[in-house]
Amino acid sequence: MKYQIIPVTPFAQNCSLLWCEKSMRGAVVDPGGDAARILRAVEAQGVKLEKILVTHGHIDHAGAVADLAERLSLPIEGPQREDQFWIDGMPGQSRMFGLADARAFTPDRWLEQGDTVRFGEVEMDVLHCPGHTPGHVVFFSQADRLAIVGDVLFQGSIGRTDFPKGDYDTLISSIRERLWPLGDDVAFLPGHGPMSTFGAERRSNPFCGD
Repeated sequence: MKYQIIPVTPFAQNCSLLWCEKSMRGAVVDPGGDAARILRAVEAQGVKLEKILVTHGHIDHAGAVADLAERLSLPIEGPQREDQFWIDGMPGQSRMFGLADARAFTPDRWLEQGDTVRFGEVEMDVLHCPGHTPGHVVFFSQADRLAIVGDVLFQGSIGRTDFPKGDYDTLISSIRERLWPLGDDVAFLPGHGPMSTFGAERRSNPFCGD
């Protein structure tokens, strides 16, 4: 699997373009905005998009989902259904943060712990990791030892838990019980900032390290 990070929105959110090297079919993860920029990257890489994947319902991760899905006739998979209230409130989120108008949407497939998502010949596991939001999910490629973690974990930090239905203890449990068992060698692509590995965060992260 290949990937490209596409920073979008004033929040510099790491939208991810993922694709299968053999088939050149792929998925876009967390298209929070700047749809034209995302589409330019897709065209430049020669990728045929098969779906949109969403880690959680915050506007910087999902603000352009409805428009891209409609424009390209793509199915939407994720997040877990506990984030529906965030997605339903997308227009209000856009007004609150002064961003471009964003529309609510209904995923074609809500995701749960233990599900898998596929594009081309790539298969990724779904892990339900609540805490930042109640319906947050993480996508993990066992073959590539790569996780797309949204706002669960960052290099040296963790996701905020002061939003509605956020919970600090739940977030820490998600990290330690769902992410750490995947292995210290796993690299992760966070929703903001640079990549890191689970091993590095276990050693040095002041919020969730060992």
